[in-house]
Amino acid sequence: MAQVESKIKESSSNDPSEEALVATLPTREGWSTPLTLHNNFWLRSHMAQKFMLVRDNFKPRRDDIILATHPKSGTTWLKALAFTISTRSRYDFADADHPLRTSNPQRVVPFIGAVGGDLDFLETLPSPRLLSTHLPLSLLPPAVSAVGCRVVYLCREPKDALVSRWHFDNKMSKGDPITLDDAFTMFCEGFSPFGPFWDHYLQYWEESLARPQEVMFLRYEEIVSDPLKVARKLASFLDAPFTEDEEKSGVVDQVVSFCSFESLRNLDVNKTGGAERAGGKIFIQHSSLFRKGKVGDWVNHMTKEMGEKMDRLVEEKFKGSGLEF
Repeated sequence: MAQVESKIKESSSNDPSEEALVATLPTREGWSTPLTLHNNFWLRSHMAQKFMLVRDNFKPRRDDIILATHPKSGTTWLKALAFTISTRSRYDFADADHPLRTSNPQRVVPFIGAVGGDLDFLETLPSPRLLSTHLPLSLLPPAVSAVGCRVVYLCREPKDALVSRWHFDNKMSKGDPITLDDAFTMFCEGFSPFGPFWDHYLQYWEESLARPQEVMFLRYEEIVSDPLKVARKLASFLDAPFTEDEEKSGVVDQVVSFCSFESLRNLDVNKTGGAERAGGKIFIQHSSLFRKGKVGDWVNHMTKEMGEKMDRLVEEKFKGSGLEF
């Protein structure tokens, strides 16, 4: 995989036609920054223009590996695992200059069309590229499917995903805090970053059924319950399976330990620093990417009635798809 952490840059491109189009699209307040509706999905308004360019301008390669995630579903963990597994022949876990010891996982694997993933910059990366996105499949180029890019999709039980979203938005916002009631209502309406969540999940779920050899569908809860199993599965999918010698010498355990929630959270690079976004309206602290990561934490925040309402919504939206939580 291409090492990108030292080359990351911001895009300075500006397409007047796209900018004019964004100005005509529905925009709504409620989260830490406004969201704009494009092709039935809500995008951060300050990033909408860049994201809209992806479908027509990103050039997928046959050997690309794309880590696609619904926000607040374990993106940082997946990036760390995928990067560590695919580059383990080049980097020793104990080395002080291992990329994950010097850069946040979000920076090591660039977002397509977003921070660190300027489309022109992505063209300069050697193959195979390890990339990431929060975009729904319908906002990626059709060539992602046509050329057979491998995709690892990660989502999370919706109630936990919402609670994580709510905490994260309030941590990075410089404005008034969002109440859980408001966050719950918006999330259930399908109004959330890259939402509706059910359409996001279903697009990749259906793609995994259509291309099972090229699309791996994961739930966050699977990683939590058996990280070793997921690491082995991921390694095989990335064409970097663990050898018998690696299994015997404990390399799989080392990978999982190095990429664990606790390990990542306690690295100095993830304890401090961050970045401003949206013209200074929000500040994303590196530490905010490591809150709890607990399965079922929603019960500590939502009422029983809220949980039941969300469960009914999930059952209704996923009915007949085969996707369950």
